[in-house]
Amino acid sequence: MNFKAIIIRLYYMLIYSDGKVNQGEISLGRKMIESESISEAEFNAQLDVLKKMDGAVIYKECLADLKRLKPELQIRSIAWMCVLANSDGFMDKAEWQFIYKIYHKELHLPLDDIMEVQKVLSKLTRDNSVFLTSTLPVNRASNF
Repeated sequence: MNFKAIIIRLYYMLIYSDGKVNQGEISLGRKMIESESISEAEFNAQLDVLKKMDGAVIYKECLADLKRLKPELQIRSIAWMCVLANSDGFMDKAEWQFIYKIYHKELHLPLDDIMEVQKVLSKLTRDNSVFLTSTLPVNRASNF
């Protein structure tokens, strides 16, 4: 599986993790696909497929694919999730738990590296977006 397909799946899982999809998440998703050279047709087609799949299956497959990526792309993937989670002005608890579970418990990625890449991605998408730094939980237990 490739990086682009992985970030689309992560995007899908993140925007539905708190039970509410907002305009900021949709807008930033568009900026993400533009920044990563993903066609809107490819993005929308994959979202349509994901809507028909079981969430647990999406998560399991996505995690397996994430683990096969180089660490730099794993970090970039999580950094995108942080930027997206902050798109509505704050990171919801469910979003925190989702991101924390992946970056800390599953991939064992360094938070400092994620936050550095997040800053770069935030600058790429900042023109019409709210810029916030991440408030990822460092020692929070996940309910997943």
